[in-house]
Amino acid sequence: MIRQAARALTGLLRAPGFDPRGKVVVITGGAGGIGSALGRRLARDGASIAVLDRDAERCRQVVADLPRVGTAHHEGFVGDLTDPAQVSELLDDVGGVYGYVDVLVNNTGMTSAERFADRSLESIDHELLVNLTSPLYVTRAAIPLLRRASDPRIISTVSLAGMMPQAETPIYCASKFGLRGAMLSIALDLEPHIRVSSVLPSATDTRMLRQEAVDGGNALQFQSPPQSAEDVVDAVVRLLHRPRLEGYPKPREARLVRAAMAFPNLLPVALSFFEGKGEAGRHRYLTELQRRGDVVEVDGRLVLR
Repeated sequence: MIRQAARALTGLLRAPGFDPRGKVVVITGGAGGIGSALGRRLARDGASIAVLDRDAERCRQVVADLPRVGTAHHEGFVGDLTDPAQVSELLDDVGGVYGYVDVLVNNTGMTSAERFADRSLESIDHELLVNLTSPLYVTRAAIPLLRRASDPRIISTVSLAGMMPQAETPIYCASKFGLRGAMLSIALDLEPHIRVSSVLPSATDTRMLRQEAVDGGNALQFQSPPQSAEDVVDAVVRLLHRPRLEGYPKPREARLVRAAMAFPNLLPVALSFFEGKGEAGRHRYLTELQRRGDVVEVDGRLVLR
């Protein structure tokens, strides 16, 4: 047991590095903000990118825009990743094109600003399916392809909402708490043959956050200006170079969240201090989105373009 622990510690301390050249990287939600930014970064470094997304037009455009280095081959795969049959078909298609997968990045996700008491049971099921169950479907289906690679990796985009409750978005939190726990468990199960990591970003300037700002959103999301998708990509690349169970684009925020969760009974008091600041931050963000043209006013209400 001591010998096993020593080997695990040695593995954490050593930085095996990661050379994207010739690697096959599968990115779910690959046509979205974080997914497309990650695809561009790794494609520039020589990786072949398989973009999985349900939006056929955006998927096609993202693939067309990816830089091609050397013999890299990029391809889009369109389907519904909440449907187990389609997941199996898509991963079979990926295997037919590439033969193996070096890196799987689970990046699909959604949220809703609708308050819990007003939500339909169907909408609750759907959000849990997209954020929690679907990444598990994809991960399970990808394992045979990952086992064909010499140093396979799985990285999942979780969220700091997987560590910290958010009153306005309890289903999102439930899904992210669950995904975080599942990926930690899968990492222990598959180690050392497949390295499994999660990245836990805070608010990121993507279409999902812009919609949340328009709809009312979560006050905790807007305490400070949102980070960029590239900030999250940097954290993912760090995990590729030095695998560990979890990585954080903003480590300081992660430390604050862990400190707050050490005293959960104080959360109702502590969070009340952040509400006003968060609402002011949301209004500043909306002003910036209007200035950029990402949000416009139509018939007296703000609409995401």
